[in-house]
Amino acid sequence: MQLVIVESPAKAKTIEKYLGKDFKVLASYGHVRDLPPKDGSVRPEEDFAMDWEVYADQRNRAQVKAIADAAKNADRLILATDPDREGEAISWHVMDLLKKRKALPTNVERVTFNAITKSAVTEAMKKPRELDQDLIDAYLGRRALDYLFGFTLSPVLWRKLPGAKSAGRVQSVALRLICEREREIEVFRADEYWSVVAKMEEDGTAFDARLVRYDGKKLERLSIGDKGTADAAKAAVENGNFKVEEVETKPVKRNPAPPFTTSTLQQEAARKLGFSASHTMRCAQNLYEAGAITYMRTDGVQMDMSAIMACRDAIAERFSDEYRPEKPRFYSTKAKNAQEAHEAIRPTNFSKDRAGSGDEAKLYDLIFKRAMASQMATAQLERTSITMREATGAHELRATGQVVKFPGFLAVYSESFDEKSEEDDDNLLPVLRKGDSPAKKAVEATQHFTQPPPRFSEASLVKRLEELGIGRPSTYASTIQTLRDRDYVRMEKNRFFAEDSGRLLTAFLERFFPRYVAYDFTAEMEDELDEVSGGRSQYKTLLENFWRDFKPKSDEVMERQPSEVTEVLDTFLEDFLFPEREDGHNPRWCPLCAEQGREGGELHLRGGRYGAFIGCVNYPECSFRRKFGQPGGEDGSNDGAMGEDPETGLPVERRTGRFGPYVQLGEGKDAKRASIPKDIDDFDLEWALKLLALPRVIGQHPDTGKDIEAGLWRYGPAVRHEGTYGKLQNTAEIFEIGMNRAVDLLAQSANRKGGGRGSREPLKVFGKNDAGDEIKLMDGRYGAYVTDGTTNATIPKDTDKDALTLEQALELIAAKAAKGPAKKKRKAPAKKASAKKTAAKKKAPAKKAPAKKKAPAKKKAPAKAAEES
Repeated sequence: MQLVIVESPAKAKTIEKYLGKDFKVLASYGHVRDLPPKDGSVRPEEDFAMDWEVYADQRNRAQVKAIADAAKNADRLILATDPDREGEAISWHVMDLLKKRKALPTNVERVTFNAITKSAVTEAMKKPRELDQDLIDAYLGRRALDYLFGFTLSPVLWRKLPGAKSAGRVQSVALRLICEREREIEVFRADEYWSVVAKMEEDGTAFDARLVRYDGKKLERLSIGDKGTADAAKAAVENGNFKVEEVETKPVKRNPAPPFTTSTLQQEAARKLGFSASHTMRCAQNLYEAGAITYMRTDGVQMDMSAIMACRDAIAERFSDEYRPEKPRFYSTKAKNAQEAHEAIRPTNFSKDRAGSGDEAKLYDLIFKRAMASQMATAQLERTSITMREATGAHELRATGQVVKFPGFLAVYSESFDEKSEEDDDNLLPVLRKGDSPAKKAVEATQHFTQPPPRFSEASLVKRLEELGIGRPSTYASTIQTLRDRDYVRMEKNRFFAEDSGRLLTAFLERFFPRYVAYDFTAEMEDELDEVSGGRSQYKTLLENFWRDFKPKSDEVMERQPSEVTEVLDTFLEDFLFPEREDGHNPRWCPLCAEQGREGGELHLRGGRYGAFIGCVNYPECSFRRKFGQPGGEDGSNDGAMGEDPETGLPVERRTGRFGPYVQLGEGKDAKRASIPKDIDDFDLEWALKLLALPRVIGQHPDTGKDIEAGLWRYGPAVRHEGTYGKLQNTAEIFEIGMNRAVDLLAQSANRKGGGRGSREPLKVFGKNDAGDEIKLMDGRYGAYVTDGTTNATIPKDTDKDALTLEQALELIAAKAAKGPAKKKRKAPAKKASAKKTAAKKKAPAKKAPAKKKAPAKKKAPAKAAEES
């Protein structure tokens, strides 16, 4: 028997069909072991020795045993894990484990294939090789580096920075990018500018012409900066008789983009499909394991020659010959740290334009079209620019547009971008000649304001990380997800917003560990790891150089008192936390001390049990407090009277308290208060009165006749009815939601909450088993589980529930069913009483003591693991 090891059951099932009866294919379920999440798993003092342990969950241990048992009876072991560094590492772990268990066959070979198709797999089996030690060393270096960074730095954070959870090598740099962008947006000051556009028409075709020269001067973007100038320019255009002076037409060619890499796939899936990076990679993984696409972790942009020819044949079949260029197109990567040479991501069969279902089908369609377009003809466009002047020549209008003469690759695919340039003009222009005077229908003067740099989306963040050479595209999804899981960032409208905890962590690292969150340092570390994978450097030398500087720096910071760290950060963040005030007061001025006539009131950064905040030096006499992330006007400079409630005549005031800004109606114990949500930009008296009037009664529930209320509750905006809450998207929706949607949200919430497990909605339906029972993924009280309606099987903690397949779910259910029902704990037999005690009991029966309640068993606290990048 020949034993083949791969990572996943789906991959194993597919490959076993191709290889025949002489082969047994088993899945390792990803990595079989890792560094234990505790101190000492990597020992620098022992030449960076590493301890490894098999993952603790029962499924993983059972699978390792199954692999070992099968290996003892195998004549040949074939390690067929993924063709990259992680795949090489999994093969190494499996071989090392079998060697230690004395189950390693004498004949061990490594094979790799870029696609799970019969031809690719059978061809790979003819070309076995040995394990690539350079790739294994690169894995060991990266894993040890991330461990040492996380397990050395995280304890420093826990002790010196209240509220901080962990830090990772790449994660911390990605967080810095988001926080720096947040700061750029905060210091941005908008400039006003105006545009003047004439609405014109010729031969029934309407088009826009923009004023580009006024009073003989060329207009730049900010040239017209006020309404007065704009109105004067508008009048000049209205009164002018404009004739066409120049018509410039020039051909423009556009070439297709190369097929997808890991990074560009994540970016385009985010833009076109709205997928997160992690969801994109899950869908791509499933498509790869189903044999629909080639390997999805790659920096390569070139397709295999046989695939190129198949693609060209498919183009000729679907389109005319002019859509297929004379020669194949070849691409080269521009990535700074190109990963091990792989093909680009492409379909395995260009005659199959659909694979999978749901989101997988959408992603496959994107991959298919991009790959096909990469081998198609150049698009031919014609760009036209029309210049019109009035009689004096002092004022000039310009209209631009373009026409597609031959679509070429655009017939299949057009690449999207994060932001559209103002020069991109797809207007269709009429045929105009010199001397023509198009009809002027209207003239508009429009006010604009310059915009701050946009917050990062997943696509733009991935793009920026790749440009800087930070991390690997295959790890971006997990890096971004970690930032969200640790609440360092939040997503709103598909954009990253830095949370207070993330900003404070970034400030701490920039002040005390500046080198290790520097973009060039992190990028250089990637270069060094690539040197290891290329066999040009030793990983232990890399680790030694890193540890020599990092350990003393960590020890130095650990010796500082938390109060000293807070004081240093107070000075480091002074410009952000205490900017210059318009009223002339000291930026650290305490409004509460000033209000109560107390001297010496000054604000400083303070550390508390739940994180950093801004407090007064006069504490405890002064109780003023504001959140860390409320710079400038949020410290109370916006506080004060906002007006009066027209119904009651009571004053409405804005104030800042321990938990942030709020509004108050009236005074004393009877005063009504409402917190000010973060998602209200222009907060005024109207908004204040609306918040103070909450909760809002939407109407009576059709089933119970009781009120449905909309309001701001403990966990944000929601509708409420008899203890059931339906979450709303934002504060504004509280005042807009109607009865139908409210009832629907409450019904969905009730289904999730449920009156028993049967009433809950499944998170996912995988399909049916052989008996016809639906296999579902459910969210239970103690976490996610899979069920066939009879047996419930808990999903192991190290398994991503979103990536679970039908085969894995069936295996979990089968394993649980094989164990049988949970056995009840037997009570220990009572000890026999001595003869004397028995006699004493007979003489004087003791009073019955009340039974003691059995104390619940204490749950073992999980070990705190450091972040991995």
